[in-house]
Amino acid sequence: MLEVANQNNFRFDAVQMPLNVMDAHFRSFERQVLPRLVEDGIAVLGMKSMGDQNILKSNVVKPIECLHYAMNLPTSTVITGIESMPILNQAFEAVSTFTPMSQEQVRALLNRTRQAALKGQYELFKTTNQFDSTAKNPEWLG
Repeated sequence: MLEVANQNNFRFDAVQMPLNVMDAHFRSFERQVLPRLVEDGIAVLGMKSMGDQNILKSNVVKPIECLHYAMNLPTSTVITGIESMPILNQAFEAVSTFTPMSQEQVRALLNRTRQAALKGQYELFKTTNQFDSTAKNPEWLG
């Protein structure tokens, strides 16, 4: 997408994409797209830090760890769903307790999530069309 945009003299101001501890291991936006966006000075909007709560079902990572990992990446902002007051308070806690993670902390977290992440089973937006409204409404394509 970025190559085609470049070939047609189109520049994105911002790109929104899933960035999380599981993404780092499977069809990774963090590894394949994020460096290019940073290099090109395009704002990065990180989303799906908990994979629509699916990542938490792996039982290998806690919500605050998910948020801190996403906040540690070179993003312009991290977007998190806030469907209740406890989740809002969780977001406030993540912001107030965040400090940049060391390479060792990142490595330990990625080592802990690696096995669960290898097949993409906790990132359904990559492995199913469950979250693909266009697939569910092909008439939108004309």
